[in-house]
Amino acid sequence: MKEFFRKKLEITRPYFEKGGKFEKFRSTYDAFSTFMFVPGHTTNSGTHIKDGIDLKRSMMTVIIALFPALLFGMWNVGLQHFRAVGIEATFMQQFSYGIMQVLPIIIVSYAVGLGIEFIFAQLRGHSVNEGYLVTGMLIPLILPPTIPLWMVAVGSAFSVIIGKEVFGGTGMNVLNPALTARAFLFFAYPVSMSGDIWIAGKPDAYSGATILADIASATPSHYSTWDIFLGTIPGSIGETSTLACLIGAIILGVTGIGSWKIMVSVFAGGFLMGTLMNLMPGGNAFMQYPAWEHLIIGGFAFGAIFMATDPVSASQTEKGKVIYGLLIGILTIMIRAWNPAYPEGMMLSILLMNVFAPFIDHYVVEANKKRRLSRAKTY
Repeated sequence: MKEFFRKKLEITRPYFEKGGKFEKFRSTYDAFSTFMFVPGHTTNSGTHIKDGIDLKRSMMTVIIALFPALLFGMWNVGLQHFRAVGIEATFMQQFSYGIMQVLPIIIVSYAVGLGIEFIFAQLRGHSVNEGYLVTGMLIPLILPPTIPLWMVAVGSAFSVIIGKEVFGGTGMNVLNPALTARAFLFFAYPVSMSGDIWIAGKPDAYSGATILADIASATPSHYSTWDIFLGTIPGSIGETSTLACLIGAIILGVTGIGSWKIMVSVFAGGFLMGTLMNLMPGGNAFMQYPAWEHLIIGGFAFGAIFMATDPVSASQTEKGKVIYGLLIGILTIMIRAWNPAYPEGMMLSILLMNVFAPFIDHYVVEANKKRRLSRAKTY
């Protein structure tokens, strides 16, 4: 079967080469060809990294790492629905309901985002950027299950056009594209992105508040620490389960696709600031909340593992990655504690540090140059 498709692609290739009948659609042909098979060409000039993996394979590894959060999120959407309506349901009934709610969001995200990517590729005459393979999955996972599909389409379009293409496409963006979409939707349509919108098909009388909302309003939570860690609580589709996120972190760390320095630093920064908050007398509920539990509520784990490690918008130097991660963790807890109107914090922290990542790298490099010059003068 593999050889059959490869032969078919090779037979049709001349039609898409320069001078061929479908020359204008060469970028579309290349996109499908390289998605199915490893490209048959390598770089041949300039300084470059020699590796046996291309960008599409890297992106597919990230998608595989996202699968535990995706599958758990689908089941949890169904679980929360049946809990809200007070109906006993089997695992498959819960999972089936979740699929029916989540799958349309994923389809719209990919259809709109990839559609725009293909249009830009055709207009510019270059290959289709692979980055949206991951962005198209991340966007649904950081949205509530009740989000209207037209908002998913608008957010996906904003992510591609404003978050990436205005900067030159994949590899040139300053901000994380998925978080750019979420920030746009959060500020443009706040009613659909906050409040009791985390449970699909929820009766009006049922409280669908998240654990963060309960803490912010000083409402006693009926969720145990295990519930919070496992993720059987209301929240964004893919962000509730710290356990699922940690499985993804192992996949990214073992394959070397995600920076473990950034992941560990974000958690360390969050724990450090949470501990300092705990030591301060008085304060609000977030300041008194156990430091280690800050790391498993909201989108902290998901952001630390899948968002902060974006290889384009994060710091590039090794020391810079540690500083970058620490600051994200610290800022997240600061925003939670000192701005109860927006108790999440992770989204704004990552976007802010995306902007400062180049400055962090600049000063790290300058410091290295000064140390080397200083050592050179001593000899």
